[in-house]
Amino acid sequence: MKKIAFILCATMFMVSCKDQSYPLNAESPNSKINIHFNLNNEGQPYYTVNFNNKTIIDTSYMSFQFKDLPTLKNDFKIVNSIVGTADETWQMPWGEQLNVRNHYNELVINLEEQSETKRKLNIHFKVYDDGLGFRYEFPEQDHLKEVLITDENTEFNLTGDHKVWWIPGDWDIYEHLYNETKFSEINALSKQNNPNLNATYIPENAVNTPVTMKTDEGVYLSFHEADLTNYAGMTLKVDTENLNMVSELVGSDILGGKAKISIPFNTPWRTIQMAEKAGDLIESKMILNLNDPNIIGDVSYFTPMKYVGIWWEMHIGKSTWDLEGSQDMNTFTTGKVGTSRHGATTENAKKYIDFASQNGIKGLLVEGWNTGWDKWISNEREGVFDFMTPYSDYNFEEVMSYAKEKGVEVIMHHETSAAPRTYEKQMDVAYDFMKANGINSVKTGYVGKIIPKGEYHHGQWMVNHYQKVLEEAANKKIAVNAHEPIKATGKRRTYPNAISREGMRGQEFNAWATDGGNPPSHLPTVAFTRMLSGPFDFTPGVFNIKFNEYKKDNQVNTTLAQQLALYVVIYSPIEMASDLPEHYMLHGKVHPAFQFITDVGVDWQQSKVLNGEVGDFVTIARQERETGNWFIGGITDEHSRTIELSFDFLEEGQTFQAVLYKDGKNAHWNNNPTDIEIENLTINKDSKFTIQLAAGGGFAISLKK
Repeated sequence: MKKIAFILCATMFMVSCKDQSYPLNAESPNSKINIHFNLNNEGQPYYTVNFNNKTIIDTSYMSFQFKDLPTLKNDFKIVNSIVGTADETWQMPWGEQLNVRNHYNELVINLEEQSETKRKLNIHFKVYDDGLGFRYEFPEQDHLKEVLITDENTEFNLTGDHKVWWIPGDWDIYEHLYNETKFSEINALSKQNNPNLNATYIPENAVNTPVTMKTDEGVYLSFHEADLTNYAGMTLKVDTENLNMVSELVGSDILGGKAKISIPFNTPWRTIQMAEKAGDLIESKMILNLNDPNIIGDVSYFTPMKYVGIWWEMHIGKSTWDLEGSQDMNTFTTGKVGTSRHGATTENAKKYIDFASQNGIKGLLVEGWNTGWDKWISNEREGVFDFMTPYSDYNFEEVMSYAKEKGVEVIMHHETSAAPRTYEKQMDVAYDFMKANGINSVKTGYVGKIIPKGEYHHGQWMVNHYQKVLEEAANKKIAVNAHEPIKATGKRRTYPNAISREGMRGQEFNAWATDGGNPPSHLPTVAFTRMLSGPFDFTPGVFNIKFNEYKKDNQVNTTLAQQLALYVVIYSPIEMASDLPEHYMLHGKVHPAFQFITDVGVDWQQSKVLNGEVGDFVTIARQERETGNWFIGGITDEHSRTIELSFDFLEEGQTFQAVLYKDGKNAHWNNNPTDIEIENLTINKDSKFTIQLAAGGGFAISLKK
């Protein structure tokens, strides 16, 4: 039975303090993080942050610029402040863990402008043991009703030239490789002309969030935002000389600004996570806690699961999305004349269903099943798809009946061709069609430049569209896995039908990118950057690493053992076994390594990061809900390394039968990627052993009671 998220226990209080001394202060429950707030001589708000008694964020100012209104910056006075604390525990209906503690101290400052209009602004801080968040709250007031924000100027003034893992502040796409540089060396504009991206716009030397840093003293920082609602996504413009970042909202050419808001209004939370160990960033649930509790109720219609799909074969060039054979989806070109190699046929879908049913896989995704794929990357993309009309070689009813007979749940696919206005007109009937056919989840896509021209994937207009999809889907009891999405900001707490999303450079880049695909350092970096924002649908599980029979110049840049480890390292409540069924066969039988994919969980009681360093390696252990079984995954970059593994996190007195899947002695991500060894072990809390990871390699362990 699925659990609805609820508060297990809570204590909270707030106290108003009109005569408090300045600066105003708030500290984390463990007293390691302290924020100080004050006004300068011109009445401009600023804050500083200390971590372990050292300044981590120096004097950082806050202001807003509006269209046709004076800047909201100076001449403020503090009219009141409120302090409080809260300590509650709530449950995730699905997630990395069951119970989440939400424990913080807060400070709310009421500001009033010393002007004729006396404009009001509140700044609200919440300070946790693992970081802090703050937002701007515009209360209802007589002289400020509706504004068009042209700039939000929130500063983050760093105290050193930190090491940074960053992607450009692209207004359309997060699908960039991460750079590892000093802060002073960030040059986002050098990535503007990326041949592997079909929609990209990078107007400033800015970085997207989450952006992760490490100080010379070994403190880990991550800058992001939480509860992005009816507002523009935030990038961070960098001043490499003064080691400063300032919020740079994604704009709208149509709007002529960044965000149009009606007052009263609260902005998203600006967040800074802090940790003494890199793994603590992954374990943090602060982003989730800064979002409101579940408002849609029961989500038992969604079951966390693994799935297969007609998808990877199109990326490697075996098949096409379209029936007509008029395009090459690997290179995103049109106008070709060729023989159809349509992937989404009735016969092919049944093949995937059979494989799933025989190997403990619960879901099937079929891309290219509906008409319109011959036109979806053309200039005329409005109304291309209707999400109900199958191609002539795909018998929708027959596939659905066969899947039901075999106990496999079909996942719907809605590629919108980046035409959200068309999709909004179709959602109601498309979702009704899904429910009438027993389909409870959908993968959405937004490939291409947004229509209408002048809006961007990460601007306010699209933020509101993604929100509308979530709400409409929730009304129909449908779960959403969004690709080409807005960034994850913890809204899955409020809308737990937001099950996963893309929002990163995924596995498919290994199949068709012209820059060599994702390097071995990519995923050990992503675990400490993109994954901090929430679940992502990476599509692991490629066994045919080289796929030379289809594309000799491309490959997956990991070992087979690492592909298994990714089912634990990468968190998503849906995990794809992305390769072709025939690639999972060895000597006429299912490859013995596939047993780990069959066994591994997708819904967790608890998760622990056992070790790791950003961009280098990471090992994560997760305990499955219901069974209490544990699964461990570890991955490394292009360097081989030895991992010392202790099992002291296991229950006292409990013995586990373990299966270890590890790199073979001659394994190497490029030279010998499929060399794998499988061992059976008996493990308990006192067990310790050493594992050797090959270059670009990894290991996976299943521990069953």
